[in-house]
Amino acid sequence: EKNITLDSATRIELSCRLDSKYSHLKSLRVTWKRGNETIRHINKTENSWSIQLMILDNSKLGSYSCVLQGEEEISAVFHLQVPKIEGKEKPIISYEGDTVVMTCKSFDYAPIAWTWYVTNGSEQIAINDSLLADKYVINRISANVTHLKILKVTKEDDGVYWCEAAFELGKSIGKLKLKVLSLMVPLKPFLAIVAEVVIIVTMVFLYEMYSKKKEKRAEYEKEFDQVEQL
Repeated sequence: EKNITLDSATRIELSCRLDSKYSHLKSLRVTWKRGNETIRHINKTENSWSIQLMILDNSKLGSYSCVLQGEEEISAVFHLQVPKIEGKEKPIISYEGDTVVMTCKSFDYAPIAWTWYVTNGSEQIAINDSLLADKYVINRISANVTHLKILKVTKEDDGVYWCEAAFELGKSIGKLKLKVLSLMVPLKPFLAIVAEVVIIVTMVFLYEMYSKKKEKRAEYEKEFDQVEQL
């Protein structure tokens, strides 16, 4: 299998060559397919089969296969696709009131345009930073890098965001997840420690009070015994 990345209209040649370890195979029938659809017009040389394609739009993208049938069946698959977008696999963690910057990249290929979306339930809503300038700032850092800045994040900003890159042959998306935490979250371990210290100090104080009372009671009983003896 081979992945072939295309961002604009082009002519491409796909070629299959039979490896020497399969040279013993005879009477081979070769079929080119796009998905399950058979494609004709095969150019053949010795142990090699190729097909030329004109990719004008995304309807011509997809998986193409070269299938050799004989004593065995051998195939090679070519995946024609638009450039992939790199988002971020791990969630971005921020606290309420902070500013968050999300980044999407398209390596080696420059998109025609970038669009950012936020997920609201089951639908994606395009982010318009000109209408919500006090909340979002979108910057195209370079031809293949875009930033989404979210100002003063709140719990409502928690969720999934998408960056979409438009190429001549189609669109590609990257996924990012934002996790917004309350300011109380980092304080919880500290508060737990403080609570433990307070409990220990209280126990020590109560123990000391109990010990002093016990000592006073013992002294009182001792004095009472002495008086009784007298």
